[in-house]
Amino acid sequence: MDGDWAEVTRIPFPPPGVHAMPTPVATMTFDNSQELLWTGNEYGRVTSFYGTELQRYTSFKAHASSDGPIRQILVNEKGIVSLGAKDVHMAIRRGLPIWHIRHDDMKDLRCMSFTSKGTAEIIAAGMQDTMLVIDLIKGDVVKQVPTEHQYTIMRRGRYICAATQTGSVNLLDPVTFAVVKSWNAHSALINDMDAQHDFIVTCGYSLRQGQNYMLDPFLNVFDIKKMSSMPPIPFPAGAAYVRMHPRMLTTSIVVSQSGQMHVVDLMNPNTSDVRLANVTSYLSMFEIAPSGEAIALTDADCSIHLWGSPTKLHFVDLPTPIEFATPEEPLPNIDWGPDTPLNMIGLPHYREALASAWPDIPCDVGAPPVKFDPQFLAGLKPTEFGMYGRNTRGLRRNQAENTRNVSKSGSSGLKAPKFLSEKARELATSNAAASDKKADELISSLTDMGLESKKSDVPVMYRTVEIKYSKFGVDDFDFGFYNNTRYSGLETHISNSYANSLLQIMHFTPVIRNLALQHAATSCVSEICLLCELGFLFDMLQKAEGSICQATNLLKTLSNHPQAGPLGLLEEDPHGSSLNVMLQGLTRFLLDKIVHDYRTINPSSTAMDQVLATSATTSIRCINCRSEYTRPGSTYVNDLLYPSPAGSRNAKLPRISFSQVLKNSVERETTSKGWCSRCQRYQTIATRKSIHSIPAVLMLNTAITNQDQRMLWSTPGWLPEEIGIIVEQGQFFCYEGEDLKLHLQRGIHNITVYSLTGMAINIESGQTQKSHLVSMVNVAHSEPEAPGESRWHLFNDFLVRSVSTEEALAFNTSWKVPSVVAYQIKDENNKIDTEWKSNIDTSILYQDFNANADPSTKTYQVLNPETEAPGPDTIIALDTEFVAVRQPEIEMNSDGERETIRPIVYALARASAVRGQGENEGTPFIDDYINIKEPIVDYLTSYSGITEQDLDPRVSKHSLLSLKMAYKKMWILLNLGCKFLGHGLKQDFRVINIHIPKSQVVDTIDLFFLQSRLRRLSLAFLAWYLLKEDIQMETHDSIEDSRTALKLYKKYLEFQDAGILETMLQDIYRAGREVNFKPPRKDGQHIPRTDTPPPLPIDGSTGPVTPVRSNNILAQTPGSAFGGGSSWTPGKGSPLP
Repeated sequence: MDGDWAEVTRIPFPPPGVHAMPTPVATMTFDNSQELLWTGNEYGRVTSFYGTELQRYTSFKAHASSDGPIRQILVNEKGIVSLGAKDVHMAIRRGLPIWHIRHDDMKDLRCMSFTSKGTAEIIAAGMQDTMLVIDLIKGDVVKQVPTEHQYTIMRRGRYICAATQTGSVNLLDPVTFAVVKSWNAHSALINDMDAQHDFIVTCGYSLRQGQNYMLDPFLNVFDIKKMSSMPPIPFPAGAAYVRMHPRMLTTSIVVSQSGQMHVVDLMNPNTSDVRLANVTSYLSMFEIAPSGEAIALTDADCSIHLWGSPTKLHFVDLPTPIEFATPEEPLPNIDWGPDTPLNMIGLPHYREALASAWPDIPCDVGAPPVKFDPQFLAGLKPTEFGMYGRNTRGLRRNQAENTRNVSKSGSSGLKAPKFLSEKARELATSNAAASDKKADELISSLTDMGLESKKSDVPVMYRTVEIKYSKFGVDDFDFGFYNNTRYSGLETHISNSYANSLLQIMHFTPVIRNLALQHAATSCVSEICLLCELGFLFDMLQKAEGSICQATNLLKTLSNHPQAGPLGLLEEDPHGSSLNVMLQGLTRFLLDKIVHDYRTINPSSTAMDQVLATSATTSIRCINCRSEYTRPGSTYVNDLLYPSPAGSRNAKLPRISFSQVLKNSVERETTSKGWCSRCQRYQTIATRKSIHSIPAVLMLNTAITNQDQRMLWSTPGWLPEEIGIIVEQGQFFCYEGEDLKLHLQRGIHNITVYSLTGMAINIESGQTQKSHLVSMVNVAHSEPEAPGESRWHLFNDFLVRSVSTEEALAFNTSWKVPSVVAYQIKDENNKIDTEWKSNIDTSILYQDFNANADPSTKTYQVLNPETEAPGPDTIIALDTEFVAVRQPEIEMNSDGERETIRPIVYALARASAVRGQGENEGTPFIDDYINIKEPIVDYLTSYSGITEQDLDPRVSKHSLLSLKMAYKKMWILLNLGCKFLGHGLKQDFRVINIHIPKSQVVDTIDLFFLQSRLRRLSLAFLAWYLLKEDIQMETHDSIEDSRTALKLYKKYLEFQDAGILETMLQDIYRAGREVNFKPPRKDGQHIPRTDTPPPLPIDGSTGPVTPVRSNNILAQTPGSAFGGGSSWTPGKGSPLP
C-alpha cells in the first residue's frame, strides 16, 4: 500500500426500487478480467460498477426477494455466478441469464467455491446437511455430497477452505470433498476468512462475559503446507475483515469495523502499514482487487468506498474491453432557414397506420376532483391564508393524483366473482362440468398470483376487498371465491370492522380462545361483556370451517360500550385517528376489559391476569435529589420502544435485534420532566420497571412512528418466530436465534419460549385506496395436533389465503407495516379446551323473565329442567322477526345505475322457539322480544308483526330482554346439540349472528325443493297446499311460522316413509304453477297476504337461496319494493322460477 493511497471514490449503493429506501451491500467481489466491481443486495439484485468512478454498468434480478440476500458472487470467463439461499444463478456480464438452478436440497445455501476443475465447476454449501456440486457449463447439479458440518464461508487455495458456524476451519479435498484437516479458529464464530497458496487467515468473535459477542483482538494464521497453526497476529482494534494480498504472498490486509486498515506481513508481524477510512458508521464488508491496486469498503450507511493510488488505480492488470450499448447514430444536420422547403425532411416508408392518424373516437376531457377523507378535512386548522394540517394521505407535497383510476370501481386488481344468482342461471343453461371449469378459473385467478411483500406496489391479495351487492343483497355475493381454506374470514360492511384483524389473531391464540369460551359458558348475562362476545365469535369461527362469518354482535357491543367513544375507538368519530392507531388503542382497551369481565364471574381467579398481565414494579427516581419511590402495576399491552438515533442530524437507528427492542420496551427505562414532591418543583425524573412475571400471551403494539423504524422492521428475518424470555431478580432478558438455541442447550436458566402466533398489519395503499388492516396468523399453533411446521395464513377480512413463512414475516417500508404482534408460550400451543361444552350453565333456559305476566296472555311455557332437558335428539322449531336499524346506502354510478354501497341493516326484534317433540309438541318455550339499543328506522310491521309499542320499554306489554340474553339461549341450545327446524333459516341465523352446522339444521325450504325447478317455495303456499291452512293473512307471527314449519316437517317424514316424496314434490310444483305459487281463496281470488318469498321480479331473474330485501329501492315501504303492494319476510325464500 503506497504512501499516496487514499479514498478515491464514494458512492451510495442504489436502493432496490424507485420508492424504496437504500439497503446495505450484501456481498461484493472484483471481476478478474474486466474493470468491474460486482455487488448483490438483500433483495436478490446484482449490480455492477465500472471504472475508478464506480459508474453503474449492469443491474439485474437474479433471485426472488422472498429468498433473502445474495450470499456470494463468483466470476469466471463466461460470466458471473450468484448464490442465493435456495437457488444459483449464472448470467453474462451484460446481465442476460445463462441458467438458473433451483433444487430440492437447496434449503439455506451460504457459500460456494471453485473445485479441482478450475472455473468450470463449483461446490455450494450452507446451513444444511448436503453440499451440491454444480457444472457451470451444463448448468446442472452433478453431485450431492452429504456432510456433517454446516459452512458459512468458503475460499479456494491449495485446498477448499471452509468455515463452520461453530468457529472451526476445515480443509476439504478439492476432488473428493472429504475433510483433510480441521482447526478450531474462534470460540464463537468466524466473521471473515481468506486463503492463498499456503496460508489461511481468519478473524471472528468470542462469547465474553455478559453473554455478548465481541470481535477477537487478533488475526489467526494457519500454514496449509505444514498443516499447523501459526502464532496469532495482534490487532487491538478488533479484527473484523481480512484479505490476502493477491501479489505479495505473505501479506494480508486486516480491517476493523471502525475503519482501521493494517497491512501485515505474516512472516514479520511486528511491521505494519496503517490507514484509517473516514466513515460515519461501522464497516460491513471489505474486498481487494486482483491487481492489488484497489480495495473496496462498504458501510452501514449503504455507501461503497473505493481506495487506491490515484495514479495507479486499476482492478486487473490486463483487462478485456467492457461491452457497452451501441451508441445511436446522430441525426443528419440540416441547415434550416425561413426559405427552407418542408420537403427537405423526408418521411420513412411505412406499411401501418401512422400514430398521427388519430381514430375518430370520443375521449375524456376532464378528470374528476380529488375525494378527500372527511376525517382528513375535519383535522385541518383554519388560518389567515387558508387551512393547514398534517399530511395523512400518503402523498408527497405537490404530487399529482390520478383521480381517474381512483374513481374507477374494481381498481383493486382482483376480478370480482359472479353473483350466486348469475351462477345459478348459468348452471341451469349449461352443463355442470363447464360451470365447474369456470369456477376453477375464477379461483385460480386468486391462488396462482405470485405476489410478494417486497414489491413496490401493493399486491392484489393485500388490497382492500369489497362486497358487491346485487338486488338480492349480501347473500348473493360469492364469498367462497376469496377463500379456499377451512378458516373463516369476516365480513366488512359492519361498523368498526377494522377490528377484524385483531379478532382473528385472538381467535388463533389458544390460551385466549379457551378462556373466552369457558367464560361464555358461565352464567354471565352482562350486556357489555366483551369476553362473552369473544367466546361466541370464536365458537362461530370454529364451527364455520371456512364459511363467511360476521362479528356483528361483538362490534355492536363495542359501539354501545360507554368508554369506547371517548377513547376514539369508533369509526363514526369524524376526528378519529388512523386505523392503525385505533387498532392499537383497541388492543389496550379490549384486553383491559376482558380481564375485568373475567373477574365478574370469578372475582378470586387470576387466570386471565396470568394470561395477559406483565407484572412489574415501576421505580421513579428524581435525578436532582435522588429520592425514589416505587409503584406496582400490571401491563396488558407493551408498546415497543426503539433506541433514539445518534446525535448527528442524519444519523440512523443502530442495527439492533428484536429481542433487544423488546427488552428495552418491557423494562422501559426512560427520563422525562415530572413533579418531585421532595424538591417541590419540576425535575428530570428517571423511571424503570422491575419485572416480576410475564404473561402466557405477549401482546405488543409496534408503535412505529418514523422511517427508520420501518426500515428496522423491513430487515429480512428481523421478526423472529420464537423468542426466549428469562425473568430473574427483576430483570427481563430476551433471546432469539442462535442465542436462544444456546440457552436451551445449556439449560442453566429457567427460560420461557414464546411462539409468534400472529400480527395485525397496516396496509397503506396510497392514493388509490384507503389504508386498511389485515392479519397474518400462524394457524399451526391452534390446531388440536401440532402439524410440525408453520402454516401462515393471510386474513384480509373475507379473503383468506395460505402464504409462506417468508411472505408472512416480510415487511415493506412503503405499504406493509406491522401494527400489533402476538406471542404465546410455546408450551400452550395446540392445547384446545373442549371441556367447556360439558360445563355450560343452562339455567337461563329454565328461567321465566316475565313470571308476573297474566298466564292467559303468555305465549310460551319455559322448559322443565327435570323432564325437558335439551340434548342432541331435541328438535326445536325456530323463527325470528326483524326490524331495520339502517336504510341501505345507495349512490348513482357513472352509468346512471343505482349501486348499493351498504345494504339495509336488520336487528333481531323477536325470537320464538317451539318444542318439536314430546307431550308439549308445538308449545313455545322461548318467545323473547329484544330491547334494541340502536335507533329503529323501519319496524317492517307488515311482515314482521312488530310495532313501535312492542319494543318501547315504557309501554311494551312484553318483558324486553337484552340481545345478549336471547342470543345466549340459542347458543346454549346449539352447543347442547339440538337440531333447529324452520323455513328459510339462513337469514334468521345471519341476523342472530350465529352459525349452526348443517348437521343441526332442518330447513323445510330445502326439504320441499326440486333442484331442476330452481324456485324455492314459500311457507304460506306449502301450508295452503299440504296443510290446508291459511297463514300470514295480515301480518307475520313467529310462533305461527314455527309451528307451520314443524307440521310441514312431519308431512315430509310421512311422504318419505311412504316412498312418495318425489311424486308429491312434482305435484306441489305443478299446482304452484297453476296459481302462480300464491295461495288462492276458495272463490278463486288471491288472498291479500305478506308473501314469503316475494313474487318474481318482472324480468324473471333468479336470486340466491336466501335473499334480503331489495337494495335498489331507497326509502320505500317494504311492500312496494316488489310491486303489487305486497311485502315479504326477509330471508324466507327466494324468487327463483
